[in-house]
Amino acid sequence: MNTIVSKFAPSFRERVRFFIENPRFDQAIIALIVVNAITLGMETSPTIVARFGEVLYAVDRAVLGVFVVELLLRLFVYRRRYFHDPWRVFDFVIVGIALMPASGAYSVLRSLRVLRVLRLISMVPSMRGVVNALLTALPGMASIMGLMALVLYVSAVMATKLFGAIAPDYFGSLGASLFTLFQVMTVEGWPEIARGVMEQSPYAWIFFVTYLLIATFMVLNLFIAVVVNAMQSQVAEELKGAEEAHTQLILDEVRALRREIGAMGGPTIGVT
Repeated sequence: MNTIVSKFAPSFRERVRFFIENPRFDQAIIALIVVNAITLGMETSPTIVARFGEVLYAVDRAVLGVFVVELLLRLFVYRRRYFHDPWRVFDFVIVGIALMPASGAYSVLRSLRVLRVLRLISMVPSMRGVVNALLTALPGMASIMGLMALVLYVSAVMATKLFGAIAPDYFGSLGASLFTLFQVMTVEGWPEIARGVMEQSPYAWIFFVTYLLIATFMVLNLFIAVVVNAMQSQVAEELKGAEEAHTQLILDEVRALRREIGAMGGPTIGVT
């Protein structure tokens, strides 16, 4: 009996592996994620919930059940190797959060169900590539963020001393100055702030223009450049890997052809 089970189990596991690694299976999961995202969005409308609340809840439970079954199938196939892939661990955490109780003191966890939509990142290769590129760019981004924080802090100290008495709502304290200059850095409503200060300090435009040139047009562009460079490097690596795989496939086919010709007694083809 044990022998029969031992022979059957690997065969069954291979069938499950073939099933979950089929592209159509991934496409079905992606479709369910999109459907779940739509239903979760519809649940934010009291009118829709009043009319279709039970249907939305049933769809939500059904989709979650499919995600759990998918997770169990992948654990059955990959076992310990499942946790060797960071994206699979990401999926495991997302589904685990969805299974946590969402009643009583944990009712706030109901809002975390929308995190299931983030599974699109792990399911869509192009999204995974973008996230991997962003993670690759983190060291360079950290340096630029440090430079940005330094510029923001120095500018906030200067603005507090220069304009604290003129515009206390914007620059009355270091915290207020930091928030105001962060708003100015986003180029959102900065002309009104600058003109309000310039009514009593006509030369204040020098500070604001200089700050915008340094913080927005230089530091932020450096930040974007690092991200773009990381994404270009990621794409180049993927193209290089695909080219090497294609070359290796051709070499394997030529070697197989050489062996066949050699077996027939014909002239061999040299492959380096």
